[in-house]
Amino acid sequence: MNDKITTFLNSDLLEKYLIGETTSAETETVETYISKYPEVQKAYNTIQTNLEIVSKKNAVEAPKAILNNILDALDDTPVVTLKPTRRYKKWYRFSIAASVSALIFAGSSFVFYIQNQNLKTENQKIVDEIYDLRDDITSNNSKLDDIMQQFKQLNNPETEKYIIKGNYRAKNLKTVAYINPKEKTSMIDVVSLPQLPEEQCYQIWAEVQDKMVSLGILSETDRELKQIPYTENALGLSITIEPKGGNNSASKENAVAEVSLQKHN
Repeated sequence: MNDKITTFLNSDLLEKYLIGETTSAETETVETYISKYPEVQKAYNTIQTNLEIVSKKNAVEAPKAILNNILDALDDTPVVTLKPTRRYKKWYRFSIAASVSALIFAGSSFVFYIQNQNLKTENQKIVDEIYDLRDDITSNNSKLDDIMQQFKQLNNPETEKYIIKGNYRAKNLKTVAYINPKEKTSMIDVVSLPQLPEEQCYQIWAEVQDKMVSLGILSETDRELKQIPYTENALGLSITIEPKGGNNSASKENAVAEVSLQKHN
């Protein structure tokens, strides 16, 4: 692999290209390298696969629709035509006109008051929904940041992938561990865990020389890529069946899956 390809792969152009953040010039450069160099094409396929893994495990629901409440159109004010049946004195006619005007003004004021109250209620609903939307956006941005961090860890060339399969006691058990000894990070992807009785649980351990260090409990309902503690100089990983809530020491006789990590040491 020449220095030109190595420099390109060490940049973040492939990652930016996959998530749509490259400029037109950068896009042209990336596509040229992908079509020209098999090493770049292979790296591109690997990154794309890792991105799909992270996206599926951290699927985020889109936020609920808001601002569905729209102020109803103003009701038309009925017009009453008064047809006099006889002549009145001028002052009497003025009195009637004034009374009618007062009634119309009072009725209009009441209508506008009701509409104003309704408008205030609708505005408050909209304000509340906007604040809810902001909270959703903040939450989704945080989740997106977590996804990008996981994606970078998966794509790191120093990250090793270990598939942990169950033995005869848990044939359908399958988890995948991603360990980076240089960055000192560990992640696990729970693919499938056979169901256990309510009083039992799965617990994952790191083997360090002559002792087992607990890395946490695995749940059969947990289907997302998550961080687990990194253990320096770990020789292997083991999954055992323990009492509900976990155990302080591993029950080796109840081991259902193991994988060696010796190539790191």
